[in-house]
Amino acid sequence: MQLIDNEQVRNLGNFELLAQQVVEGFIIGLHKSPFHGFSVEFAEHRIYNQGEPMKNIDWKVFARTNKMYTKRYEEETNLRCQIVIDTSSSMYFPEVTQTSDNHVNKLRFSALAAASLMNLLKKQRDAFGLSLFDEAVGIHTRPKSSTTHYRLLLTYLQQLVENPTRKVKTATATALHQIADSIHRRSLVVIFSDMFDETEREEDLFAALQHLKHAKHEVILFHTVDKGKEIDFEFENRPYEFIDMESGESVKLQPNQVKEYYVEQVTAYQERLRMKCLQYGVDYVEADINAGFRTVLQQYLVKRNRMG
Repeated sequence: MQLIDNEQVRNLGNFELLAQQVVEGFIIGLHKSPFHGFSVEFAEHRIYNQGEPMKNIDWKVFARTNKMYTKRYEEETNLRCQIVIDTSSSMYFPEVTQTSDNHVNKLRFSALAAASLMNLLKKQRDAFGLSLFDEAVGIHTRPKSSTTHYRLLLTYLQQLVENPTRKVKTATATALHQIADSIHRRSLVVIFSDMFDETEREEDLFAALQHLKHAKHEVILFHTVDKGKEIDFEFENRPYEFIDMESGESVKLQPNQVKEYYVEQVTAYQERLRMKCLQYGVDYVEADINAGFRTVLQQYLVKRNRMG
């Protein structure tokens, strides 16, 4: 289910509003789905019991679901979550322009998914921080749960979307090691990355994921991809010039010349990544940017419930 459509992401002018729409749509979906039980535990609501004061009833939810829920107020922070986003140039694929049909690329998807997660975390009185990296860690904020903090992080995400970068490479392994060393309390670490790093450094990449687990963190890796183009290589069979967004190198070819080999290599890498995550106890989730945000929020929710 695409919770907001492609047109609404056209200019991402108001992150706070869009994130709110994503989360509200998701919560309404939970009330009507087999995941109904989660909605009581994860959100700021619980079922109203007869005899309780009616002042805390959420009448908006009642209007939508015809069921009575009360708002739950928790003073303590239950969870610390560090959201980590790869901001290298490959994350700006596919390129979004004023004239392009598609208004979603990997970075825009990751930024709005992160904003939606923060909105959900804030509702739960949980603390959240943000780490942005390319060749190095740029921004790294410690987790807090305040509205001021939330709006500051939304500003960082907005700036990312509005200032696409060219020819900025990735040092995912180095960045993840640095982030693992800088989070001093056990946290849930949520990573958005296409995990396209230099192939000879594949083992370094896996070791960095293992480092996060050794530091006692829970980890969800949202492997952020345009599945149709990057995994299945669905291009018309006509001449194309493919340009590496990180190095600027280009190659001219017809897709059918390389499709079979490309798909075989990318699928094999994805499977190695998936198996390493399984081995290390990292939750691996393929996040297709064209499939909406439901998978991201649902996977977070499952993890959140498991962590108690």
